[in-house]
Amino acid sequence: MGLLWWRLLLLGAVTVLLKDSSGSSSSHSLRYFSTAVSEPSQGLPEFRALGYVDDQLLVHYDSNTRRMVPRVPWMQKAEEEDPEHWDRETQFLQDNEQSFMKSLELLDYGDYYYSHSEGFYTWQLMYGCELSQDKHKGGYMKFGYDGRDFLTFDKENLTWTADDVEAAVIKRKWDEDLANSQNKKSYLEETCIESLQKYLDYGNKTLLRTEPPRVTVTCKTDCDKKLDGREKLLCRAHGFYPQRIDIKWRKDEEVQMQDTFRGTVSPNSDGTYYTWLGVKIHSKDRGRYWCGVEHDGLQVPLRMAWKGPQEEPAPTLLWFIVGTIVVVVVLLVSGIACCIDVSPLQGAQMML
Repeated sequence: MGLLWWRLLLLGAVTVLLKDSSGSSSSHSLRYFSTAVSEPSQGLPEFRALGYVDDQLLVHYDSNTRRMVPRVPWMQKAEEEDPEHWDRETQFLQDNEQSFMKSLELLDYGDYYYSHSEGFYTWQLMYGCELSQDKHKGGYMKFGYDGRDFLTFDKENLTWTADDVEAAVIKRKWDEDLANSQNKKSYLEETCIESLQKYLDYGNKTLLRTEPPRVTVTCKTDCDKKLDGREKLLCRAHGFYPQRIDIKWRKDEEVQMQDTFRGTVSPNSDGTYYTWLGVKIHSKDRGRYWCGVEHDGLQVPLRMAWKGPQEEPAPTLLWFIVGTIVVVVVLLVSGIACCIDVSPLQGAQMML
């Protein structure tokens, strides 16, 4: 994961990392992110915890409000089923807040210190579970310190992996506590999955819906002028949900990895997403490239190629068509005028 991940998490940009922008969307996840900082500032509380189901912000807690609150309307169902739900969750987070701040203090100045004096330091945790369409279950737990990976839980072996030299001291202590490790394994494989399934049921109209992508292929350069040289084709996908989508450029049937450039999967105001994938090609090979799109909203994968600009009528043909239309209109107008002039006269003669 590394330094960049932890900084992005701290800045609240975790939604970028909740899901990969490619691959199958036939899985759902429940993830939690907690951060404690040594120097809180405006807009950055001393402690913050966020919960997500898939790409939806589910719950929020920070040291300013000291209250766990739902961030999606359908989570109110939790309180309807259990009136003490939010009080219990709030107490859990308040205990976590104290634990996080104590851990940060110990890392800075206590038994596991880094010889820090003053400055900005972080203690972070991310954990969660995933349930795939084929019922496969996954879970993970990872701690980070000062912008670096620190300790990772191996739930299969009930051990911790030290990602930092100084973390080895804590690893040995935690490895000895088998009961605690077993509780974490049980949470990730059972409790977390049960919570995920419950939340999916609460928000099924939002989380389980599918919106197929609208896909277009365009050319960024003067492809219509049929110039030799390099060109850029763009495959754009709009208005899709859920977030995961698989887009690949192919030359004939071979997937193209080189000379491709990808946009991020970004949200629309209506809760759907858009993204794009570009490829640099030689104009002579233009007809061999096509964009393949797979998404849960599609019954079958899409296969899209650049069709070129719309053909316009040649000038001489265009003038011929315009001239013909003018003649027809003139004749029709003349016929109507004759009818208007002649019919009343004939009627008058009949009356005489």
